[in-house]
Amino acid sequence: MSMSFDPADHPHRRRNLLSGEWVLVSPHRAKRPWQGEEAPPPAPRGARHDASCYLCPGNLRMNGERNPDYTGPFVFANDFAALLPDTPSPDDDPLFPAAGARGEARVICYSPDHTRTLPELSDAERRVLVDAWAAQSAELGARWAHVEVFENKGAMMGCSSPHPHGQVWASDFIPQHVAREDETQRAWHAARGAVLLDEVAAAEEGGPRLVEANDHWLAIVPWWAAWPFETLIIARDPVLRLEDLSDASRDALAVLLGRLMARYDNLFATSFPYSFGWHGAPHGGDGVGWRLHAHVYPPLLRSATVRKFMVGFEMLGETQRDLTPEQAAERLRAASPILERQI
Repeated sequence: MSMSFDPADHPHRRRNLLSGEWVLVSPHRAKRPWQGEEAPPPAPRGARHDASCYLCPGNLRMNGERNPDYTGPFVFANDFAALLPDTPSPDDDPLFPAAGARGEARVICYSPDHTRTLPELSDAERRVLVDAWAAQSAELGARWAHVEVFENKGAMMGCSSPHPHGQVWASDFIPQHVAREDETQRAWHAARGAVLLDEVAAAEEGGPRLVEANDHWLAIVPWWAAWPFETLIIARDPVLRLEDLSDASRDALAVLLGRLMARYDNLFATSFPYSFGWHGAPHGGDGVGWRLHAHVYPPLLRSATVRKFMVGFEMLGETQRDLTPEQAAERLRAASPILERQI
């Protein structure tokens, strides 16, 4: 007997237009019982200033430098930088290829308050942070091929300090995920004469995967989402990089980020862990086909303590998810965009 396809119940694959990779969607698996690992709940909040924190104002860092008594975003060179500006290149070998990697890495403390995460900042405070991101992208992009602005939030995502902060890595090479997005967006533009993410944004307007939107931005659970509650933040304006954003767009971004991140925290009544970062056109290139966007990759699946594991078939075959993107977006929309309480 033939059956009509139901995307909410039948296994199927979806293609990621930015990476070219496929995602296996198995919505019926969301019904299975869970007897696997449950992570411990996040530690209780501490004081607004932690004397043992290397990132709090006035405290001594591991390299012997003392933080200033900063009152807004504080940027400094990472004491344990993954990239250095002047390092020798390895010998190349056709069997064991290697290449040099140079660059800089910096830390951005969001606030002097040890406890206030992105959704807990005011719109004005988030706007100042957006300006800091843009300034870092412009400065470092003047001498490096690519600038990656990102945040790892929460111990579950490997964050080494609970003080709310992000990072900026600038490199003399284009990282492979960005290089792949450059290829796909250029190819789309060449084939259709249009910007890929413009078409995605237009198609998602008012649709089942839309989570947040304003005049300058929209946030969706993308058609191809890999992580359970993954979102993609797309600039509506024709901008290539963070430094290209207008004042109005920066204001609107500060508001949208507050609302989106509050929905995450309200979803499971926890300070939601994630990796969040910006993809802009590589510096020095023409940016054909590009549109500034950000990815949010949160690991939580069922609750504040049950996460998605990328193992087994995901590592050996291809990415697989249980919850459909439409179901994830519906749940995020149902969560309040106003932070309900300090978590």
